[in-house]
Formats: sequence, C-alpha cells, structure tokens
Amino acid sequence: MSASKKYKSETATETLHQQDTENINNCFRKTADLFGPSTSAAAASGGRIALGQNMQRSGSNSNINSGNIGAVGGATANGERRANFSMLDSTHINDHRSSTTTSAYFNKMGANNASKPGDVKKIVIKNFKVKPTLPENYSESTCQKLEEAVVAIQLSRPIKYSLEELYQAVENMCSHKMDAQLYTKLKDLTEAHVKRNVETFTGGSMDKLVFLKKINDWWLSYCQQMIMMRSIFLYLDRTYVLQNPTVQSIWDMGLDLFRTHIALNSLVQKRTVEGLLMLIEKERNGDAVDRGLLKSLIRMLCDLQIYISAFEEKFLVATRQLYQAEGQRKMQELDVPEYLQHVDKRLAEENERLLHYLDSSTKHPLIYTVEKELLAEHLTQILQKGLDTLMEEHRLTDLSLLYSLLSRVKNGTAELCGNFNGYIKKKGRTIVIDPEKDKNMVQDLLDFKDKMDIVVRTCFDRNEKFTNSLREAFEFFINQRANKPAELIAKYVDMKLRAGNKEATEEELEQILDKIMVLFRFIHGKDVFEAFYKKDLSKRLLVGKSASVDAEKSMLSKLKQECGGGFTSKLEGMFKDMELSRDINISFKQYVANMECEFTNIDLTVSILTMGYWPTYPLTEVNMPHQLVNPQLVFNKFYLAKHSGRKLQWQPTLGNCVLKARFDGGPKELMVSLFQALVLLLFNDRDILSFEEILAATNIENGELRRTLQSLACGRARVLTKEPKGREVEDKDQFHYNNEFTNKLFRIKINQIQMKETTEEQKATEERVFQDRQYQIDAAIVRIMKMRKTLSHNLLITELFNQLTFPVKPADLKKRIESLIDRDYMERDKDNQNQYNYVA
Repeated sequence: MSASKKYKSETATETLHQQDTENINNCFRKTADLFGPSTSAAAASGGRIALGQNMQRSGSNSNINSGNIGAVGGATANGERRANFSMLDSTHINDHRSSTTTSAYFNKMGANNASKPGDVKKIVIKNFKVKPTLPENYSESTCQKLEEAVVAIQLSRPIKYSLEELYQAVENMCSHKMDAQLYTKLKDLTEAHVKRNVETFTGGSMDKLVFLKKINDWWLSYCQQMIMMRSIFLYLDRTYVLQNPTVQSIWDMGLDLFRTHIALNSLVQKRTVEGLLMLIEKERNGDAVDRGLLKSLIRMLCDLQIYISAFEEKFLVATRQLYQAEGQRKMQELDVPEYLQHVDKRLAEENERLLHYLDSSTKHPLIYTVEKELLAEHLTQILQKGLDTLMEEHRLTDLSLLYSLLSRVKNGTAELCGNFNGYIKKKGRTIVIDPEKDKNMVQDLLDFKDKMDIVVRTCFDRNEKFTNSLREAFEFFINQRANKPAELIAKYVDMKLRAGNKEATEEELEQILDKIMVLFRFIHGKDVFEAFYKKDLSKRLLVGKSASVDAEKSMLSKLKQECGGGFTSKLEGMFKDMELSRDINISFKQYVANMECEFTNIDLTVSILTMGYWPTYPLTEVNMPHQLVNPQLVFNKFYLAKHSGRKLQWQPTLGNCVLKARFDGGPKELMVSLFQALVLLLFNDRDILSFEEILAATNIENGELRRTLQSLACGRARVLTKEPKGREVEDKDQFHYNNEFTNKLFRIKINQIQMKETTEEQKATEERVFQDRQYQIDAAIVRIMKMRKTLSHNLLITELFNQLTFPVKPADLKKRIESLIDRDYMERDKDNQNQYNYVA
C-alpha cells in the first residue's frame, strides 16, 4: 500500500470520527512533551505528522536493537527537530511513519469505538523495514570529537561541544559495537596524560610541605577530571564495563593509572610519606598543621589502596619510636599522677587524629602502640612508684584514671589488683600488730575498710576481682595477731551498745553494727569474740547499762545469721533469764505483800542467772548488814518453794543499791554499787573510820575496797573525805562522812572506779577459750573416729581442719589425739603406728 493511499484513508476516517481524532492528537501531544524537544518540534506541523512522529519514537523506544538510534535530534532547514542521523533516506522514514501512523490510528479508533465491555484494546507497533546505518566516517569523526573533549578536560580548557552531544555520541558508538575501541582510546589518553605529569613530582629538590600541597592539588584536579570524563562516558561505563567483568570501571581505571605511574613511584611515594610523617610529628610536638591537607592525602592513599603498605607501617614505626623515648623520659621527670594525665592526654590526641584524618583501620594498631610504649612497658614502675601514695592520700580521681588506663593493657588490671592487695595487707598489718594502737584499732580498721570500699566502688568500677582481693587482704592481716582483734572488736561493740552513748542515733548505730559484722566475718577465732562479748553483755544486762534492747537483739540476730544458732544459744539464754527474772520479781512482790509479818522497807529486785549461760564469776564472801540479809533469806524461801532442787548462789559483785542520805544541804538519793553501799552504811554508826576498820567490817577484797573508797572520797561526788588528801588510798588513811556535801541533783549516781582489765584477767579469759577449744577438738576427733572406725593420722588431721571453725596448729591436734588415746577413746593400730582405731 502506498503512502498516499494511507493518507487518503486516514483523511476519510478523520472526517467520520473528528472527535476521536482530536482525542488521539491530544494524547500524543502529551506523550510528545515527555519525549523532549525533538518530538515537540515535530508536533507543531500538524496533528497527523505529530501522530506519525510519536508513533515512530514509540516504536524506536520499544526496541533499540532494531536500529532506531536518536535520543538527541538535529534540525531541518525550516527549523523542525528530527532524529539523529538525518542523512538517512527520508523515503524510508516517511514510509515507516505513514504505515505506522495509519496502523496505530485504526487500531486506536477500533479501541475507542468498542462498545462491548469485554473487547480488548490493541496497539500494534512495527520495527523499521530497513535497519538504519551510520553515515560514512562517523566513528572517526566522533572519536576525534571525544578525544578533543578529553584533552580539553585534562588541560582544564573549555569544551567545544555540549555535554549532551558528547554523551549521545558515546551512546551511538556503544550501540554500534564500537565500545571496546572507545574504552581503549579513553585509557590511552588518560595514561598519556598521567605519564606527562610524572616528571612534575620527581624532578629536582623540593620542600616537603610544598611538595605535599603540589601533589594534593594535582590529585584533586585529577579526580575532578575523572569525574567529568566518567559523566561523558557514563553509557560506556554502564554497558560495556558491566558486560565485561575483567574490564575496570572508568574511575577504577583512572585510579589504577595514577597508582601505577605516580603513587607507586619510589621517589614520589618516599616524598609523600616523609612529608606526612613530618606534619604529624609537628602536630604531636604542639605545632599547628594543615589537617585538611593531611586528610586529603591520606584519603588519596586509601583510594589508591596503598595506605597500609606505603604509609601505615612507617607511621606505626615512627609512633613507637616517639613514644618509647617519651615514656622513658617522662617516667623520670614526672610523678605518677602527672604521668598518668600525660598518657591520657596523648591517647585523646591520637583518637582525635583518627577522627580527623587517619583511616579507621589504623585505630587498633595505633592505640595499641601508644598503650604499650607509655603504659605496658612501665607498668611495674608506675605501680611501685605511685600506687601507695595515691592510696594514702585517697586521690580518687587519679586512682580512677589509673584503673581506666591500666585496664587497657594486657595484665594491667591483674597487676593493679595484686599491688592493691599488697598495700592493704601492709597498711592493715601496721594497724593490727602495734599494741600501742590497740585503743583505736577497731575504729582505725572501720575507717580503713570504708576508704578501701570507696576506692573499689568509685575508682575500680566495682570490679569483682578487687572486691574479693579486698576481703582476702583484710582476712589475712586481721588474723596476724591471734585473739586480740576479736577481743577489741567485742569491747568496741560494748562501748557502742552501752547506755550513755550519745554518739549515734538508732539508724547510725545500726550502720555501725553492720560495719562491725564485716570485720567480724574476717576473724578466725570467733570463739574469742564470743567470750568477751558475753562478758560485756552480762554487765550491760545486769547493771542496766544497755542503750537499747532493740539494738542488743539486732546484734544478736546478726551474729546468729552469720554463725548459726549454736554460736548465740548462750547469749539468747541470757536474754531469757532477764525476762524470767522480771516475772519472778513480780511474783515475789505479790508474795511479800501477802506475808503476815512485816517484811522490810527495802524494795528488793533479784536477777536469776543460769550458770551455763553467763560468764563465770569468782565467788566473793562479804559481810552483809542485817538490813540486806533478811530480804535474801525471804527470797531464798520464796524461790526454792517454787523450784525445788535448785540452788541459789548470791553474787555481791554484781549488785547495786539506792541509798537515802541526809546532808546539811538537804536529803539526797545515792545510786551506788553494793560494795559502795556496804561502806556507806558503816557511817550510820560512826563518823570517822580508818581503811583497816572498813576492811575488817566489810571483808571486801583489798583492791576492790581501795577502788570503792576512791570513788566515794576522790571522785566527783565526794560523800566521804579522806585524810590525808590524795588520789591513792593508803592503809593508814582516815575517812569522814562529808555532811557539807552539796549537789544540784536530788538523785546522784556515784560511778564505781572501773578496774582496768589486767593481763591476768585477759589471760584467764583466753585460757577459758583455749579450754573450750580443747573440748571442741576432742568432740570432733571422737565424732570422726566413731563414724570412720579406722583412719590414718594425715586423713584425721585433714578432717579436723575441715570441721573446726577456729585456727589451730597441727601440734595442738596431735596433743589432743594423744590425750584421747590415754583416756582409751581410741588406740594406735598394732601393725601401723600411723593409723588409729576407734575404741567403742
């Protein structure tokens, strides 16, 4: 069918369906706007031409391989835009447009007129009947054009051609299988450009900084050139390169050429690296440098993939040499706190360099090198030279810095923990061993423990290793002196729980008891603590000097929780005795009230103590006045009537009284001990008595009587006067009743002068503890042998060490074994003297 017939047919159809045609033209005009200037220009010549042009572009876009090449069009003589390669035969194009347009039109008309909802709309697009061909000499002219553009870019000159035209030229050549030729040409041009400039960096001598700036400027310019060339040859990069895995991308090709001819040149590389190291060394010495230059050049080395081999290795060597010399010098010049601050500053500086211009891959080896040369190499010296000083001065900030830095190096934390342990043992031993410090030993230990806890908590990040090391060190040094710490801790508890202690509130007292329990856990000889604690507790309960029953029971509960019910059974028994005594005294008062005969005007209160629970008191016989003897006899009768078979033994050393006294200044009530009361009652009959007369009348032990008279005649409340005057009581001294005694209080407490615990009494208490230990050892041996029947000596000793809760020597165990053999609890084996047999 000829083109003229197609147009006639199209015209006839247009007459019949004018409205449909307008719709179609509008549709294609919209499509033409999307295709750019070439399509829009053609649309101006009329609806039919626009229709054919659009259909042709639609067809060409649908199948690039059919030869329709032309994203960028040329211009005709009358200004109409047309497809590229305008020298192609126009008759072919017109035939194609005409047939395509007519076919598309009728198909479209059929689709628009379809009245049935199920009809399918179809558009048929056909390819060129004859494949378009390139004009003659097109490749040569295009290559020449592209070469001129590349050279212009490399020489920073203006480009004659538009970038759009150059891009289209690359696309045309790639579409006609000339991509390999184009890539090779581009690579040759780039390589030639790079080779021409090598001499720029290798010729003559040059200042390092000037050289760095020069190569950096050329590198940045080269990168911009490669970006521009890549944008022009983008089609080549996205087709030919992607289809050939062995071919480098344009950017990688450019980097490879720069790396091969410039960066890997030994002289260029040497000058570059030496210049970079010079700048970094200057910065480390405190000079200001161009960090932007450093960052750009190091980024260049990274992009060229020679950062590690060319720069990093030499940089780390220079770093090691610098800090090795600096570490040795600073350790001699600075104190440890100042040295630690210097190291921390250096690490911060190196991290800042990593942040600003060094590659992130350098972080680990760089920081490791700094830590090794400034910390690991001087670890022992730092700890020996500075740890004790930091601990003594309680410099928490410096200790925190020390822990933070040493935790960065291998074995740093372990070394610090070991030296921390050694310091505690050394310092704690000075507190415990020296007898002159016994007075303040417990308080010093509590303060020392608080300080070490603060150090572990705030400086050592609550590290469990340090916490365990702290416990181990305290347990070690506190048991270096046998028994004494346990005794002093018991006395310290007594001081805190005694009435009149106004130092702390109940909450503070509870905190103090908790801290004391921490020290108590470290003690091996807990039975020594029990012995002294029981003795002091008995005084507080019997004399009524306990500050708080709640505090007493709280301490008892803590001991029970720590050591078990067996440890506190006797102490609990003491509290039960006091509660039972209160009930008995209430019953006794009722008993006295119901007596027919007059009892006495004395209000008697008795504490009934079970001998197994309470400490052993020496039996003292004193001459009691009849005013006190009669109430005792009545109470004996009352108690034994209720509890037959029991025996009461009176202890005058623990008694106390309230006496009514008359002085010239008026009557008073005196709160005194039983011994003080016995002395004062003698002055009801006589105003003057000698020491010997008082001793004979009361039968109080000589030393106890002297202390009693001192409290009455030489203390604050002097109800007696002594001649001659003096602090000490002599055998010939005379004592007068002091009628002139005055005091603003009505009830006056006269304290007994406390006899300091003598060495003999301490030894007696310790001997009782030792005796109790012997009983426990004997019981443990018999218990083990009864269960095992036969056992070797070494195994028996091992079992005993596992079961006994107090420190004991093997020699002491051997003595107890020999004692049990003598008493026929066990025997040596006849065939093996190192083996024991149980005797049933």
